[in-house]
Amino acid sequence: MSKKAEKVEEAAPGEQTPTGGEELAALKAQLLDAEKNRDEFLSLVKATRADFENYQKRAQREQAQEKRFAHAGLAADILSALDNLDRAMEAAKKAGDQGPLVQGVTMVSSQFLEMFRRHGVEKMKAEGSPFDPNQHQAVLEIPTNDQPPSTVVQVLENGYTIHDRVLRPARVAVSKAPPAGDSLPADN
Repeated sequence: MSKKAEKVEEAAPGEQTPTGGEELAALKAQLLDAEKNRDEFLSLVKATRADFENYQKRAQREQAQEKRFAHAGLAADILSALDNLDRAMEAAKKAGDQGPLVQGVTMVSSQFLEMFRRHGVEKMKAEGSPFDPNQHQAVLEIPTNDQPPSTVVQVLENGYTIHDRVLRPARVAVSKAPPAGDSLPADN
């Protein structure tokens, strides 16, 4: 007996068995539904793969940035010692001292600056430049006719950058216009 005949015999009385055309339509509907589900799954897999690749790229960028700036904390801590060496050299210059101790302090200071340079730490050039709150910390204002207002006229503590970031802003004195009616003599 054929399988079709067996199905007809198994059907309960009053129950209709699907004909060949109905079975085909049902299978086509299931096939369309399966294709739709497959397409949704593939697009989800594709989106997940893209998200993962973006995550990997972002993690690599962050790791490279972290590595690039890893020694920033140590460099910032050493800057105060370098400031003290600079103060010692300034005091020696004012006193007119040129002995071996001053030469040694100058050499150590130069070594620090060279070591910093090799690791991307550079001293900012601030004096004479326009005041930039991203690079300078204004400590005081000096009325003057020599410079336009908001110009750095004196560096009180050097600022440093590490690669393209400010490691420590320069502490500076900034020019301001003298009060109205006052005329200050030009500094020479």
